[in-house]
Amino acid sequence: MADDYKGPVPVPTPETQDFWDGAKRGELRLQRCDDCSNVIFPARSFCPACACRSVSNFTASGKGKLYSYVINHRPPPGFGPDPHAIAIVELDEGPRMMTNIIDCEQTPEALVLDMPVEVAFTPITDEISLPKFRPVGG
Repeated sequence: MADDYKGPVPVPTPETQDFWDGAKRGELRLQRCDDCSNVIFPARSFCPACACRSVSNFTASGKGKLYSYVINHRPPPGFGPDPHAIAIVELDEGPRMMTNIIDCEQTPEALVLDMPVEVAFTPITDEISLPKFRPVGG
């Protein structure tokens, strides 16, 4: 577990439980609308594209590209190393996810927009692991 983590611990809801159970197993779980095939993140009980209430969970590839980021040089205690990137990753399946970039220098020279990234999970409790992303092959 991340003994030094002092940030908020996510509390799963009925809609997000599959996502957090998958993260605990090292899987990035998303939802897909059974009617229009829209990929949904964050999890919810209906499709935001067509309002269909029939959605299914699936295991995503865990791959994407760095869409945007900001380097936080003065994070509050427990919110990561100083400095660290707060990023938006565009998943190969379509949705964008707010996350952190790890295993990479936290500089504009290293954090290149559109660089390929892959998910890595950081356990923070026995039940919750946070999805973070690292450069592919890095």
